[in-house]
Formats: sequence, C-alpha cells, structure tokens
Amino acid sequence: MPAIRERLLDVIDPDLGINVVDLGFVRGVSVADGIAILTMTLTSPACPLTGVMEDQIRTELLDRDPLVDDFRIDWQWTPAWSPAEITADGHEQLRAIGFNI
Repeated sequence: MPAIRERLLDVIDPDLGINVVDLGFVRGVSVADGIAILTMTLTSPACPLTGVMEDQIRTELLDRDPLVDDFRIDWQWTPAWSPAEITADGHEQLRAIGFNI
C-alpha cells in the first residue's frame, strides 16, 4: 500500500492545489483481489470535485504503470473532515500559498 499512497501524492485538490494525502482526505488504503480500496473524505459531501479527483486517481493507479487492476473509493463523511487531518507537509504547503491553519 505504500506505493499506492505514494501515487496519491500526485492527486491534487483542484481548489487548493495540494495533494489529497497531505490534506488528510485519504483515510485508508487496502488492496483485495487486485482492487485498491480507498477510504476517502473531502471537506464537504457536497463538493462538486469528486469526479475530477476520481479521474486523477484513475490516471495514477491504472493508466500510468498500473499498480492494481481497478480501484474503488469508499467516501466517508463521518466523522467529518477537519483541519486536524492535514499533515505537517500539508500545513507547510498551505502556509506557502497564504493559509494560516
């Protein structure tokens, strides 16, 4: 799973320009029968960008030197995402673009 998580570092939130791992959106990664199962969240269940991120994930996991045969995202809304889930690298990247979290 470290290789999958590494690829997810290239999946960028279109609003912030920061990867989904450092933003704390990736809550879990597992693989079963060649299928990557990603447990993810976003800042809001109403976020219109899930499709954009799913396309980026497809590119990273399936199109570019495939790591798995397929993937599935289990969107998790409880508990709600909070800034506490942002990694130290994510905080640094946010500060670099003017956010103070």
